[in-house]
Amino acid sequence: TVLLLGESGTGKELVARAIHEVSPRGHRRYLKVNCSALTESLLESELFGYEKGAFTGAVTTRQGLFEAAHGGTLFLDEVGDTPPSLQAKLLRVLQESEIRRVGGTVDIPVDVRILAATNRNLRERVQQGLFREDLYFRLNVVSIALPALRDRREDIPLLVNHLIHKKGETLGHFPHPSREVMEIFLNYSWPGNVRELENAIERALILCEGD
Repeated sequence: TVLLLGESGTGKELVARAIHEVSPRGHRRYLKVNCSALTESLLESELFGYEKGAFTGAVTTRQGLFEAAHGGTLFLDEVGDTPPSLQAKLLRVLQESEIRRVGGTVDIPVDVRILAATNRNLRERVQQGLFREDLYFRLNVVSIALPALRDRREDIPLLVNHLIHKKGETLGHFPHPSREVMEIFLNYSWPGNVRELENAIERALILCEGD
């Protein structure tokens, strides 16, 4: 289990996919879910699945992501925002390697490698009673802290050239950044990190009329 730490836009999902691809599970399924993007009930159904008739609208039995990722990797993005009631269920999966669908009575074994990411300070959330300490220790077997872009400015020219090539392939336009533009990029704090830089490059390519 690997816990990826860093601000939004630093590339945690990119690192998670790279870890999966170079692992012995690289040829198996890689699934992901954003724990902050769904309501508590939807997230529970998405992760654990549900039995037919478990709730209104459950007209069929449905596998959850843990079952679907069996043998492969499941990436839990923004795991720090997981509701407290689901944290206990996640802990059980990590401890027992089995899940129970919503409305189900049977325990289903699962073999899933968990990668998790958060832009929150989980130690603080544990102290505030918002995140289970035992789950934190289970997730934090190996942690990788991704630095903010402002703390690795030497990467900016490399990223700019990479992103111009990446976005230029779609837009059919490959201009060269001037020295003045690069100085501006190097001196800016990039609160949105690499994601903000990517958006800036794409916007510049769209608006740029020359090379």
